[in-house]
Amino acid sequence: MTTPMNKNGPGRTRRRAKGLAALALSAVLALSGCAGAGSFTSGGGRTVTIAMVSNSQMQDAIKLSGEFERANPGIKLKFVSLSENEARAKITSSVATGGGEFDVVMVSNYETPQWAADGWLTNLAPYQAKTPGYDAADFISSLRNSLSYKGDMYSVPFYGESSFLMYRKDLFQQAGLTMPDQPTWDQVAQFAGKLDDPAHGHSGICLRGDPGWGETLAPLDTVINTFGGRWFDENWHAQLTSPQVVKAVNFYVDLVRKYGEPGAATSGFSECATQLSQGDTAMWYDATSAVGVLEDPSASKVVGKIGYVLAPVAQKPNSGWLYTWSLGIPKTSHNPDAAWKFISWMTSKEYIKHVGEKLGWSHVPPGSRNSTYQIPEYAEAAKAYGPVTLQAMSTADPEHPTVQPVPYTGVQFLAIPEFQDLGTRVSQQISAAIAGRESVQTALEQSQEYAETVGRSYRGNQ
Repeated sequence: MTTPMNKNGPGRTRRRAKGLAALALSAVLALSGCAGAGSFTSGGGRTVTIAMVSNSQMQDAIKLSGEFERANPGIKLKFVSLSENEARAKITSSVATGGGEFDVVMVSNYETPQWAADGWLTNLAPYQAKTPGYDAADFISSLRNSLSYKGDMYSVPFYGESSFLMYRKDLFQQAGLTMPDQPTWDQVAQFAGKLDDPAHGHSGICLRGDPGWGETLAPLDTVINTFGGRWFDENWHAQLTSPQVVKAVNFYVDLVRKYGEPGAATSGFSECATQLSQGDTAMWYDATSAVGVLEDPSASKVVGKIGYVLAPVAQKPNSGWLYTWSLGIPKTSHNPDAAWKFISWMTSKEYIKHVGEKLGWSHVPPGSRNSTYQIPEYAEAAKAYGPVTLQAMSTADPEHPTVQPVPYTGVQFLAIPEFQDLGTRVSQQISAAIAGRESVQTALEQSQEYAETVGRSYRGNQ
C-alpha cells in the first residue's frame, strides 16, 4: 500500500511541501547549534554526512560505524544525531530547500512518497539491483510499499514498527490482575488506576505528552481512530470537535493526568522508555521498537519482566500504527554512490545479524526484514515480543485508519504535506491540556480552526 501524497495531485503537493519547508526554517535555525554525535572524521577520501534520529538502534549504528570505515577506507562518516522533533525540522528544511548538507537522511513512510514525487529523493531501485545479496524483496511488504513511489523504493527501512501495550508482569501478578491479549482502553484505565503508586515512585501508565506531530499525536491519533473519531469527513470538513474526538482526547488527557508519569506534558518516547526501563511506571503504550531499550540488560532494570499485547481498542478492532525509520539519499547529495554503500551496509541482513552477535539480540533493529525473524537466536530472544510485533504490523491498515470513511491515509499521521505544521499546532494544544494550562474543549476548538483552514484548501480544489 503506497502511501499517497494527497488526492489533489503532485503539483499541489509540491507547492504545499515547499511552503512547509519555509515554515520549518525558523525552527531549524534555532537548532543549527545542536552538536552532532558519532564518528566525526577528517582527512582524505569522501565524507558522507548522515542526519539521523538519536534513538537507541541508531546510536548502535554509530558505535559500529568504525567497522564500516575500516572496510571502506575511502569513505569517512560524519553523523548529525538529533531528537525526533529536531531531526524532522532540520532534515525537512535541508531537503526541501536543496541545502545539500546531508548525503543520507533518516526519514519515514510519511515523507518518502511525498518527497519522491517532488523530486527531492534519489530512486534507490537501481542501486538495490546492482548490490549483490541486498535482497530488497526481503523487506516486510507493508513497509516496502509505504516507502515506494510508482513501484520503486526511494528510502529503505532501518527498522519498522507498529504500536503495542507494554506492562509489568510482576506488578500485575502482585495485584491479581490479568492483562488480555488485546485490552480495551477502559480496561487499561482501570489497570492504571489500580497500579498507580506515587508513594513508591511509580505511575500507572506512561503516555507521550510532548508536543510534536510525531510525538504526542502518534499514540493519541490511534486512540482517536479506535474511539470512532477522524480528522476530516469525506468532504474535508474538520471533525476535531466531533463527539468521538472529544471523548477520545478527554480520555487520553484524563488518563495521563490522573495516573501518568510526572511531567507528562514534556514526555516523549525517550522519557517514557526511561520510565519503564527503570521501573518507574506499570504500563506504556508506544512503539514496538521500544524493546531495544526494555530488554537490554545494560540499560534496563526490568528485563524479562515486561509483557507485550496488541494496541488497546474501543470501537475499531485494529488500532496499532505503522511506521518506519528509513534511509534515503537527497538529490543534492555530493556523494550518492558512497551514501548508498553506507545505507546498504546499515540496512543489510548481515548488519542485523552482526548487531545481535556483537551487541545482543535485544539491540537488533526490528520489523524491517522478514529474515530477521528466521534467525534462531533472535527468535528465541524475541519470543515475548516478536510474534506480537509482526501481528501488529500485519494488521495495521493505513488505507482504512478509522471507523468512518476519510479522504486521507495514515494511522498515526495524515499523509498530506500540511500535516507537519497542522499536527504540530494541534499537538501543542493537546500538550497544554495535559499540562493543565487549558481545557480539552479549548484545545480542540483551537485545533478545529487549524484543521478547517487546511480542509478549506482541499475543498476549494474539488
